[in-house]
Formats: sequence, C-alpha cells, structure tokens
Amino acid sequence: MDPLFDQINVRDLLSGHDLSDPSTPLSAPDLRFLISRLESHSLHIKSKVRSYLLSHRNDFASLFSQCNDAVSKTNEISENLSDILSSISERPIDVEICKLVSEIGSVTKEAREKREMLGLLRIIVTICERLEGARLALSNGRLKFAAEEVKVLKNALRIGDEEEGEPIVYTLLRKQWADLFDEVQDLFSKLMEKAVRFEQDSRIIGVKYILSVDKMDGIELRTVMEAMDAAGILDYSLAKAADLIIKHAITPAANYESPVAFEEDVSQGSEGISEAVLKILPSQDHNVVDVDGYVFYVRVIQVIKFIFKHLCFENGSWIRSFGRLTWPRISDLIISKFLSKVVPEDASKLVDFQKIIKCTSEFEISLKGMMFISASDGKDYRLSNYAENVEVHFAFRKKKEILGRTRNLLLQCDFSVPQDYTSKDPLLKNDGMAKNSSKQIVDLIFSSERCLISKASSQLMELVHQTLQAQGSKRVIGSARLGK
Repeated sequence: MDPLFDQINVRDLLSGHDLSDPSTPLSAPDLRFLISRLESHSLHIKSKVRSYLLSHRNDFASLFSQCNDAVSKTNEISENLSDILSSISERPIDVEICKLVSEIGSVTKEAREKREMLGLLRIIVTICERLEGARLALSNGRLKFAAEEVKVLKNALRIGDEEEGEPIVYTLLRKQWADLFDEVQDLFSKLMEKAVRFEQDSRIIGVKYILSVDKMDGIELRTVMEAMDAAGILDYSLAKAADLIIKHAITPAANYESPVAFEEDVSQGSEGISEAVLKILPSQDHNVVDVDGYVFYVRVIQVIKFIFKHLCFENGSWIRSFGRLTWPRISDLIISKFLSKVVPEDASKLVDFQKIIKCTSEFEISLKGMMFISASDGKDYRLSNYAENVEVHFAFRKKKEILGRTRNLLLQCDFSVPQDYTSKDPLLKNDGMAKNSSKQIVDLIFSSERCLISKASSQLMELVHQTLQAQGSKRVIGSARLGK
C-alpha cells in the first residue's frame, strides 16, 4: 500500500511535452490528456485498495469488532459512572465507609478478646491439671516429680511477684499451690525425722537409707534429698537434722575439757547400706594433753565427714546447704569451748600458740575441700581469724584481769601507814638514808627527796610495773613472730 500514497508528480504525466518553461500555459489537448491520465491512475489506485482490503478482510473484520467492543465497554463504564455519581449524590459514601470500619474494628476486638480468654482458660486448665498431678504423684511416692512440678508451677504462678488487677482465678490457683507446697514440706519434714534420729539410751546418731511414712514404703534417702533440692526447700528440710547433729554430736565433740570419742558403724542390707550410725563414746584419752588442738579438730571433722558421706552422699551442693545451716553455730562453739580457753595467760607462751593456729587453718582447709564452707567467702574463716588475732584476745584477757585486781585493791581501801613510820619517828636519817627498806618508801622521780605511801598505793604501783613488763615481753615476742 505504500506506493499508492507516494506524491503524484504531474510533470511525469506530461512527460511527452516541453515543460521547461513553468509559465507556458497548457493547451486544451494537454488538459484532456492530463485528465485522462489522472482518471487512469485513480482507477489503478482503487483497484489496488480493493485488492488489499479483500486480501486483509479478516484483519479488518477483527479490527472493527474490537472497535465495536471498545465502544460498548465505554458506554457501560459511562453508565456505571453515572450510577456511582448518582449514588454519591443521594448518600455520602464516607459515612458508610466510617461505619463499616468501626464495625470491623469492633468485631476484631471482640475476636481478639475471645482468643485471649480462650488462651487464659487453656493455661488455667493446664495449671489445675498439673497441680492435681503433682498432688497425686506426692501421694504415690514419686517425690522428685512432685517436687519439680512444685518448682515449675511456682514460676508459672509468679509466686512472690503478684501484680494488681490480675484475674481472681490466679489468687485461687496460688492458694492451691500454697496448700500443695505445705503438703510437700510436711512430708519431707516427716521423712527427715525418720532418716536422722538420736537414741538417748545408746547415745547413737543413726541415718536410715530406706524410709517409710504415710503408707509409703521403700523410699530411698537419696531420692528424698534429690526431691528436696529440686523443690528448693533443702535448707528448710535439713534444719531439724542440723539442730540434732549440733546438739548431740558437735557440742560433745567441741567440749575441750570433757572430750568424747566417735565410732562409725554401717549396716548392710540385701540391696546395699540400710543404715549408718555414729556412736558417741566416752574418751579413753583423758590424761592426754591436746596442746595443739589436733585431737579436738579430728573429732569435729569425724562428725562432719559422717554427715558428708551418709546424709549428703558426698554431694557438694547438699553439704554446702548443711554447712550454711550449721557453720555459724559450730564456729561459735569452737571459739567459746576451745580457742578462747587456750589463749595463753603469759606473753612468753604466745609463740607456742602457733601450733594451734596451724591446726585451725588445716581444719578449715579440710572443711573447704568438702565444700562444707565457702572457698571464696572470707566470713567462713572465722576460726583462723580468731586464732591469728591471739594477741588481741590475750590483751583483752589481761585488761580484764588488771581491771579486776585494781578494783579489788581499791575496794579494800588499805591506806594504812606502818607504825614504824609515824610522825614521831623521822622517815630519814640525818645522812638522808632510810632507816628501813620498806616498799612503802619510794624515791620521787623529779625530786631528791623520798615520800611515804600507803599499802594500797604500793600494790597499785607494783601492778602497773608488772603490766609494763608483760607489754615489753609481748612486743619482743611479736617482733620475733613477724621475723619468722
């Protein structure tokens, strides 16, 4: 089709004539010839166009059909737009949209609240089931499982971390948990009373490995200890056992003046050890002088090792709990019954106290090895601190002694003057020498004369002199100790 739309050059149609001069007019024959040629060319173009249209009939039919569809759709869109504009003019759409959004928000909030309520109900049901399961396990002898459940439920119910505005049901659940916790504590207390006992007649402390309580038989002591540890009530449950051990074993062991001896015995059953006992016997070494405290500390260590092996099963965490309960009282007993009594009364014997300091330090090292006392807390080294400050304790004792003697002298009020030195009998000879060498005649430090003092004053001066001499000896001994 492109050649049909090219520009028609009239000069080409009149190529047989001389058209070199543009101003030359055309003659009538030329015009008729030109018209004839244009008509011929027009017919040729029509023929070409017709042939092209016939050959592309399907394409043009499809094009016209698409145009018709486009027009139809345009009319449809126009009608819809007219309807929308008509609807908007009758009722504002923004009000409808706001109302719809509000309804959607309300429904969404209601659905969220129902979902949260459903989740809360699931949690409540789960906690109730676990509380009931723990109580059932406790009655069936599954102590460790019950103890672990108690601890988990404590965290789930945020015991001790209550908040205002919580659902009332949480208060009820916490009450149920508290009742269960009391049951657990009561049961473990009964078991520990069965496990550790003291027999007054035979003077033995027994530790039973297999326990029975409340129709539950065959409960192992190790299982009880594991359950108490899992529930976090080990300190509470061991408190009575700790009191019993201190009263009937540690206190006799710490009696320096009336020592006792201990003998350990183990009873074997068909399934292993059934019971371990610690016999408290009168000591056979009454005449042996324990100068350095070695024998004293061996007795105390023997009791603690018995607890470490047979009650705590050599578990560092358990013996540490037992140590926290008992060590403050044990250390007070050792200080009051032993260390305070062996503080030297004479400054010259302070050097010999070094042996006791060494044994005390080794005693605490042994306790640290068993984890009975802390390796990092300096407060647990009370005995070493006390022993190493022996000079302070010695000085305190001497102070009390001196004050007591001074008070007694003052209370006697003995201000009498010997009869040999009355006003009628001159104190000094003419040559300035005393007639008698009595202690009540003293030289004045800043004067060339002498004076006469009472008996009480003389005794007070003698006491001051002895104190100064003891202080000088103490300084010499302290310097020698530092030199070592």
